[in-house]
Amino acid sequence: MPISFDLLHNDQRARAGILHTPHGDVKTPVFMPVGTCASVKTMSPHELKEVGAQIILSNTYHLYLRPGHQLVAEAGDLHGFMNWDLPILTDSGGFQIFSLAELRKITDEGAKFASHIDGSRHFFTPESVMEIEMALGADIAMCFDECAPYPQEFRKVKRSTDRTLAWAKRCLDAHEHPRQGLFGIIQGGLYRELREQSARDITALDFPGYGIGGLSVGEPKELMYEALDYTTPLMPEHKPRYLMGVGSPDCLVEGVYRGVDMFDCVLPTRIARNGTVMVPEGKLVLRNAEYARDFRPIQEGCGCYACRNFSRAYIRHLLKAGEVLGIRLTTIHNLYYLCHLMADIREAILADSFDEFRKEFWSRYKL
Repeated sequence: MPISFDLLHNDQRARAGILHTPHGDVKTPVFMPVGTCASVKTMSPHELKEVGAQIILSNTYHLYLRPGHQLVAEAGDLHGFMNWDLPILTDSGGFQIFSLAELRKITDEGAKFASHIDGSRHFFTPESVMEIEMALGADIAMCFDECAPYPQEFRKVKRSTDRTLAWAKRCLDAHEHPRQGLFGIIQGGLYRELREQSARDITALDFPGYGIGGLSVGEPKELMYEALDYTTPLMPEHKPRYLMGVGSPDCLVEGVYRGVDMFDCVLPTRIARNGTVMVPEGKLVLRNAEYARDFRPIQEGCGCYACRNFSRAYIRHLLKAGEVLGIRLTTIHNLYYLCHLMADIREAILADSFDEFRKEFWSRYKL
Protein backbone atom coordinates (compact mmCIF):
# COMPACT_ATOMS: atom_id res chain seq x y z
CA MET A 1 0.00 0.00 0.00
CA PRO A 2 1.47 3.41 -0.94
CA ILE A 3 -0.38 5.03 1.99
CA SER A 4 -0.40 3.80 5.57
CA PHE A 5 -1.14 5.30 8.96
CA ASP A 6 0.27 4.67 12.42
CA LEU A 7 -1.91 5.79 15.30
CA LEU A 8 0.56 6.66 18.04
CA HIS A 9 -1.61 7.95 20.85
CA ASN A 10 -5.16 8.80 21.86
CA ASP A 11 -6.08 11.50 24.34
CA GLN A 12 -9.75 10.58 24.67
CA ARG A 13 -11.04 11.10 21.10
CA ALA A 14 -8.11 13.29 19.97
CA ARG A 15 -5.45 11.40 18.02
CA ALA A 16 -1.75 11.78 17.20
CA GLY A 17 -0.33 9.70 14.38
CA ILE A 18 1.98 9.48 11.38
CA LEU A 19 0.72 9.29 7.81
CA HIS A 20 3.24 7.49 5.58
CA THR A 21 3.29 8.53 1.89
CA PRO A 22 5.67 8.00 -1.05
CA HIS A 23 6.98 11.55 -0.56
CA GLY A 24 7.52 11.39 3.17
CA ASP A 25 5.82 11.12 6.51
CA VAL A 26 3.21 13.54 7.81
CA LYS A 27 2.72 14.08 11.54
CA THR A 28 -0.96 14.29 12.41
CA PRO A 29 -3.16 16.07 13.22
CA VAL A 30 -2.24 18.29 10.29
CA PHE A 31 -3.50 21.31 8.38
CA MET A 32 -2.90 21.20 4.62
CA PRO A 33 -2.48 24.55 2.81
CA VAL A 34 -4.41 24.68 -0.45
CA GLY A 35 -2.59 25.20 -3.74
CA THR A 36 -5.65 24.98 -5.98
CA CYS A 37 -3.82 25.52 -9.28
CA ALA A 38 -0.53 23.90 -8.21
CA SER A 39 0.48 26.99 -6.23
CA VAL A 40 -0.37 28.16 -2.72
CA LYS A 41 -1.15 31.79 -3.51
CA THR A 42 1.85 34.15 -3.07
CA MET A 43 3.99 31.37 -1.54
CA SER A 44 7.07 29.64 -2.94
CA PRO A 45 7.78 26.00 -2.07
CA HIS A 46 10.67 26.86 0.24
CA GLU A 47 8.49 29.37 2.09
CA LEU A 48 5.83 26.70 2.58
CA LYS A 49 8.43 24.47 4.19
CA GLU A 50 9.58 27.36 6.39
CA VAL A 51 6.07 27.92 7.77
CA GLY A 52 5.82 24.22 8.63
CA ALA A 53 3.67 22.83 5.80
CA GLN A 54 4.05 19.06 5.61
CA ILE A 55 1.57 18.34 2.83
CA ILE A 56 -0.41 20.54 0.43
CA LEU A 57 -3.59 20.13 -1.57
CA SER A 58 -4.25 20.80 -5.25
CA ASN A 59 -7.47 20.50 -7.21
CA THR A 60 -8.35 18.16 -10.07
CA TYR A 61 -11.08 20.36 -11.56
CA HIS A 62 -8.83 23.42 -11.87
CA LEU A 63 -5.76 21.55 -13.12
CA TYR A 64 -7.86 19.67 -15.67
CA LEU A 65 -9.07 22.99 -17.11
CA ARG A 66 -5.61 24.55 -17.07
CA PRO A 67 -2.91 23.64 -17.82
CA GLY A 68 -4.39 20.16 -18.41
CA HIS A 69 -3.47 16.91 -16.71
CA GLN A 70 -1.62 15.63 -19.77
CA LEU A 71 0.78 18.57 -19.60
CA VAL A 72 1.40 17.94 -15.89
CA ALA A 73 2.09 14.27 -16.70
CA GLU A 74 4.64 15.38 -19.32
CA ALA A 75 6.50 17.16 -16.50
CA GLY A 76 6.66 13.85 -14.65
CA ASP A 77 3.82 14.53 -12.24
CA LEU A 78 2.50 17.35 -10.07
CA HIS A 79 5.52 17.17 -7.75
CA GLY A 80 7.93 17.76 -10.59
CA PHE A 81 5.73 20.35 -12.28
CA MET A 82 5.54 22.59 -9.21
CA ASN A 83 8.89 21.58 -7.64
CA TRP A 84 7.33 20.31 -4.40
CA ASP A 85 9.05 17.20 -3.06
CA LEU A 86 6.78 16.63 -0.05
CA PRO A 87 3.35 14.94 -0.08
CA ILE A 88 0.41 16.24 -2.14
CA LEU A 89 -3.29 15.42 -1.97
CA THR A 90 -5.59 16.12 -4.91
CA ASP A 91 -9.28 16.80 -4.39
CA SER A 92 -11.45 15.18 -7.06
CA GLY A 93 -13.28 18.34 -8.11
CA GLY A 94 -16.63 17.16 -6.78
CA PHE A 95 -17.02 20.18 -4.50
CA GLN A 96 -16.03 22.60 -7.26
CA ILE A 97 -18.65 21.14 -9.59
CA PHE A 98 -21.19 21.33 -6.74
CA SER A 99 -20.29 25.03 -6.40
CA LEU A 100 -21.02 25.72 -10.07
CA ALA A 101 -24.77 25.50 -9.32
CA GLU A 102 -26.52 26.53 -12.56
CA LEU A 103 -23.52 25.55 -14.69
CA ARG A 104 -23.74 21.80 -14.08
CA LYS A 105 -26.04 18.79 -14.31
CA ILE A 106 -25.39 15.64 -12.28
CA THR A 107 -26.65 12.17 -13.24
CA ASP A 108 -25.78 8.66 -12.10
CA GLU A 109 -23.26 8.45 -14.95
CA GLY A 110 -21.35 11.61 -14.00
CA ALA A 111 -21.40 15.40 -14.01
CA LYS A 112 -21.79 17.70 -17.01
CA PHE A 113 -20.51 21.20 -16.38
CA ALA A 114 -19.51 24.43 -18.06
CA SER A 115 -16.04 25.79 -17.40
CA HIS A 116 -16.02 28.88 -15.20
CA ILE A 117 -13.14 30.13 -17.36
CA ASP A 118 -14.54 30.08 -20.89
CA GLY A 119 -17.92 28.34 -20.74
CA SER A 120 -16.68 25.23 -22.57
CA ARG A 121 -18.60 22.04 -21.84
CA HIS A 122 -17.10 19.05 -20.05
CA PHE A 123 -18.16 15.73 -18.56
CA PHE A 124 -16.62 14.11 -15.48
CA THR A 125 -17.21 10.47 -14.58
CA PRO A 126 -15.59 8.53 -11.75
CA GLU A 127 -13.42 6.84 -14.36
CA SER A 128 -12.29 10.06 -16.04
CA VAL A 129 -11.54 11.69 -12.69
CA MET A 130 -9.35 8.73 -11.75
CA GLU A 131 -7.54 9.09 -15.08
CA ILE A 132 -6.89 12.77 -14.32
CA GLU A 133 -5.76 12.19 -10.74
CA MET A 134 -3.46 9.35 -11.75
CA ALA A 135 -1.89 11.62 -14.37
CA LEU A 136 -1.39 14.33 -11.75
CA GLY A 137 0.38 11.74 -9.60
CA ALA A 138 -0.25 13.10 -6.11
CA ASP A 139 0.38 10.85 -3.13
CA ILE A 140 -3.31 10.85 -2.20
CA ALA A 141 -6.27 11.07 -4.60
CA MET A 142 -9.87 11.55 -3.53
CA CYS A 143 -12.84 9.69 -4.95
CA PHE A 144 -15.29 11.56 -7.13
CA ASP A 145 -18.31 12.32 -4.97
CA GLU A 146 -21.48 14.40 -4.95
CA CYS A 147 -21.73 17.04 -2.24
CA ALA A 148 -25.30 17.90 -1.24
CA PRO A 149 -26.02 21.57 -0.43
CA TYR A 150 -27.32 22.82 2.91
CA PRO A 151 -30.18 22.87 3.54
CA GLN A 152 -31.53 20.05 1.39
CA GLU A 153 -34.50 17.70 1.72
CA PHE A 154 -33.93 14.11 2.82
CA ARG A 155 -34.75 12.35 -0.46
CA LYS A 156 -32.28 14.47 -2.44
CA VAL A 157 -29.52 13.97 0.10
CA LYS A 158 -30.20 10.23 0.06
CA ARG A 159 -29.93 10.19 -3.73
CA SER A 160 -26.59 12.01 -3.68
CA THR A 161 -25.31 9.78 -0.86
CA ASP A 162 -26.25 6.63 -2.78
CA ARG A 163 -24.60 8.08 -5.88
CA THR A 164 -21.42 8.84 -3.92
CA LEU A 165 -21.24 5.18 -2.88
CA ALA A 166 -21.77 3.94 -6.42
CA TRP A 167 -19.12 6.35 -7.69
CA ALA A 168 -16.70 5.24 -4.97
CA LYS A 169 -16.97 1.65 -6.20
CA ARG A 170 -16.33 2.80 -9.78
CA CYS A 171 -13.34 4.86 -8.64
CA LEU A 172 -11.87 1.82 -6.91
CA ASP A 173 -12.30 -0.26 -10.06
CA ALA A 174 -10.67 2.41 -12.24
CA HIS A 175 -7.81 3.43 -9.94
CA GLU A 176 -4.55 1.58 -10.60
CA HIS A 177 -1.71 3.97 -9.75
CA PRO A 178 0.88 1.94 -7.81
CA ARG A 179 2.30 4.93 -5.90
CA GLN A 180 -0.96 6.72 -5.09
CA GLY A 181 -3.47 6.08 -2.33
CA LEU A 182 -7.19 6.59 -2.96
CA PHE A 183 -9.41 7.92 -0.16
CA GLY A 184 -13.16 7.37 0.02
CA ILE A 185 -15.53 10.17 1.04
CA ILE A 186 -18.38 9.94 3.53
CA GLN A 187 -21.43 12.04 2.69
CA GLY A 188 -24.99 12.18 4.04
CA GLY A 189 -25.59 15.85 4.72
CA LEU A 190 -26.87 16.55 8.22
CA TYR A 191 -29.19 13.56 8.33
CA ARG A 192 -27.75 11.22 10.93
CA GLU A 193 -29.32 8.13 9.37
CA LEU A 194 -27.76 8.88 5.98
CA ARG A 195 -24.35 9.89 7.28
CA GLU A 196 -24.05 6.84 9.49
CA GLN A 197 -25.07 4.58 6.60
CA SER A 198 -22.56 6.31 4.33
CA ALA A 199 -19.83 5.83 6.94
CA ARG A 200 -20.60 2.11 7.14
CA ASP A 201 -20.84 1.67 3.36
CA ILE A 202 -17.74 3.66 2.41
CA THR A 203 -15.50 2.20 5.11
CA ALA A 204 -16.57 -1.31 4.08
CA LEU A 205 -14.78 -0.67 0.77
CA ASP A 206 -11.48 -0.65 2.69
CA PHE A 207 -9.83 2.53 1.42
CA PRO A 208 -6.49 3.50 3.05
CA GLY A 209 -8.12 6.70 4.37
CA TYR A 210 -11.41 8.55 4.47
CA GLY A 211 -12.66 12.06 3.85
CA ILE A 212 -15.64 13.52 5.66
CA GLY A 213 -17.42 15.58 3.01
CA GLY A 214 -20.55 17.68 2.85
CA LEU A 215 -19.79 19.69 5.99
CA SER A 216 -18.79 23.35 6.26
CA VAL A 217 -21.15 24.11 3.37
CA GLY A 218 -23.15 26.81 5.16
CA GLU A 219 -24.53 24.97 8.17
CA PRO A 220 -24.01 26.31 11.73
CA LYS A 221 -20.79 25.04 13.28
CA GLU A 222 -22.74 23.36 16.07
CA LEU A 223 -24.43 21.12 13.51
CA MET A 224 -21.09 20.25 11.94
CA TYR A 225 -19.71 19.29 15.35
CA GLU A 226 -22.79 17.19 16.04
CA ALA A 227 -22.30 15.35 12.73
CA LEU A 228 -18.66 14.66 13.59
CA ASP A 229 -19.70 13.34 17.00
CA TYR A 230 -21.66 10.51 15.43
CA THR A 231 -19.54 10.02 12.28
CA THR A 232 -15.95 9.59 13.50
CA PRO A 233 -16.80 6.70 15.90
CA LEU A 234 -17.89 4.70 12.83
CA MET A 235 -14.56 5.25 11.03
CA PRO A 236 -11.65 2.77 11.29
CA GLU A 237 -9.35 3.61 14.18
CA HIS A 238 -6.14 2.87 12.29
CA LYS A 239 -6.83 4.87 9.14
CA PRO A 240 -6.62 8.65 8.67
CA ARG A 241 -9.73 10.81 8.93
CA TYR A 242 -9.86 13.95 6.79
CA LEU A 243 -12.42 16.72 7.38
CA MET A 244 -12.62 18.42 4.00
CA GLY A 245 -12.73 22.20 3.56
CA VAL A 246 -12.33 23.22 7.20
CA GLY A 247 -9.59 25.58 8.36
CA SER A 248 -10.56 28.16 10.99
CA PRO A 249 -8.59 27.74 14.24
CA ASP A 250 -11.69 27.02 16.32
CA CYS A 251 -12.87 24.32 13.90
CA LEU A 252 -9.43 22.72 13.87
CA VAL A 253 -9.40 22.46 17.66
CA GLU A 254 -12.96 21.15 17.78
CA GLY A 255 -12.38 18.77 14.88
CA VAL A 256 -9.33 17.25 16.57
CA TYR A 257 -11.38 16.98 19.77
CA ARG A 258 -13.81 14.81 17.80
CA GLY A 259 -11.18 12.50 16.32
CA VAL A 260 -10.19 14.16 13.01
CA ASP A 261 -6.59 13.89 11.73
CA MET A 262 -6.42 16.02 8.56
CA PHE A 263 -7.86 19.37 7.48
CA ASP A 264 -7.62 21.74 4.51
CA CYS A 265 -9.11 25.10 3.59
CA VAL A 266 -8.48 28.19 1.46
CA LEU A 267 -9.51 30.37 4.43
CA PRO A 268 -6.05 31.40 5.73
CA THR A 269 -4.77 32.46 2.30
CA ARG A 270 -8.06 34.04 1.23
CA ILE A 271 -8.46 36.28 4.27
CA ALA A 272 -4.75 37.13 4.12
CA ARG A 273 -5.35 38.73 0.72
CA ASN A 274 -7.94 40.96 2.40
CA GLY A 275 -5.48 41.98 5.11
CA THR A 276 -6.90 39.74 7.85
CA VAL A 277 -4.55 37.75 10.08
CA MET A 278 -5.10 34.97 12.61
CA VAL A 279 -3.97 35.42 16.21
CA PRO A 280 -4.71 33.49 19.43
CA GLU A 281 -7.44 36.01 20.26
CA GLY A 282 -9.21 35.51 16.93
CA LYS A 283 -8.26 37.80 14.07
CA LEU A 284 -6.98 41.28 13.23
CA VAL A 285 -7.94 43.30 10.17
CA LEU A 286 -4.66 45.08 9.49
CA ARG A 287 -6.23 47.47 6.99
CA ASN A 288 -8.03 49.17 9.85
CA ALA A 289 -6.85 52.64 10.90
CA GLU A 290 -6.12 51.52 14.46
CA TYR A 291 -2.96 49.80 13.23
CA ALA A 292 -1.51 52.80 11.36
CA ARG A 293 0.95 53.52 14.21
CA ASP A 294 1.07 50.09 15.78
CA PHE A 295 4.71 49.07 15.66
CA ARG A 296 4.25 45.70 17.31
CA PRO A 297 4.50 42.48 15.29
CA ILE A 298 1.27 40.84 14.14
CA GLN A 299 1.55 38.43 17.10
CA GLU A 300 3.97 38.80 19.99
CA GLY A 301 6.25 35.76 20.25
CA CYS A 302 5.35 34.39 16.79
CA GLY A 303 8.31 32.92 14.95
CA CYS A 304 7.13 33.55 11.39
CA TYR A 305 9.16 35.69 8.98
CA ALA A 306 6.55 38.47 9.02
CA CYS A 307 6.44 38.77 12.81
CA ARG A 308 10.21 38.53 13.21
CA ASN A 309 10.88 41.39 10.80
CA PHE A 310 7.92 43.75 10.33
CA SER A 311 5.33 45.72 12.26
CA ARG A 312 1.57 45.91 11.94
CA ALA A 313 1.99 49.52 10.82
CA TYR A 314 4.34 48.58 7.98
CA ILE A 315 2.21 45.68 6.78
CA ARG A 316 -0.88 47.94 6.88
CA HIS A 317 1.00 50.47 4.75
CA LEU A 318 1.85 47.78 2.20
CA LEU A 319 -1.76 46.61 2.06
CA LYS A 320 -3.12 50.12 1.64
CA ALA A 321 -0.54 50.88 -1.04
CA GLY A 322 -1.36 47.72 -2.98
CA GLU A 323 2.13 46.30 -2.55
CA VAL A 324 2.26 42.53 -3.13
CA LEU A 325 4.64 42.09 -0.19
CA GLY A 326 1.75 42.98 2.12
CA ILE A 327 -0.39 39.98 1.17
CA ARG A 328 2.68 37.75 1.07
CA LEU A 329 3.45 38.62 4.70
CA THR A 330 -0.13 38.13 5.90
CA THR A 331 -0.23 34.77 4.08
CA ILE A 332 3.06 33.66 5.61
CA HIS A 333 1.77 34.53 9.07
CA ASN A 334 -1.61 32.79 8.70
CA LEU A 335 -0.13 29.56 7.39
CA TYR A 336 2.59 29.58 10.05
CA TYR A 337 -0.05 30.16 12.72
CA LEU A 338 -2.20 27.20 11.61
CA CYS A 339 0.71 24.80 11.03
CA HIS A 340 2.13 25.56 14.45
CA LEU A 341 -1.29 25.43 16.09
CA MET A 342 -1.56 21.85 14.82
CA ALA A 343 1.97 21.05 16.04
CA ASP A 344 1.07 22.38 19.50
CA ILE A 345 -2.15 20.35 19.48
CA ARG A 346 -0.16 17.22 18.63
CA GLU A 347 2.24 17.82 21.51
CA ALA A 348 -0.69 18.26 23.87
CA ILE A 349 -2.26 14.98 22.71
CA LEU A 350 1.00 13.10 23.19
CA ALA A 351 1.27 14.59 26.69
CA ASP A 352 -2.36 13.69 27.56
CA SER A 353 -3.09 17.39 28.08
CA PHE A 354 -5.35 18.20 25.14
CA ASP A 355 -8.31 19.03 27.37
CA GLU A 356 -6.23 21.69 29.11
CA PHE A 357 -4.99 22.96 25.74
CA ARG A 358 -8.55 23.22 24.44
CA LYS A 359 -9.70 25.13 27.54
CA GLU A 360 -6.76 27.53 27.26
CA PHE A 361 -7.49 28.06 23.55
CA TRP A 362 -11.12 28.99 24.25
CA SER A 363 -10.14 31.25 27.15
CA ARG A 364 -8.43 33.54 24.62
CA TYR A 365 -10.16 32.93 21.31
CA LYS A 366 -13.10 35.12 20.34
CA LEU A 367 -15.27 34.26 17.32
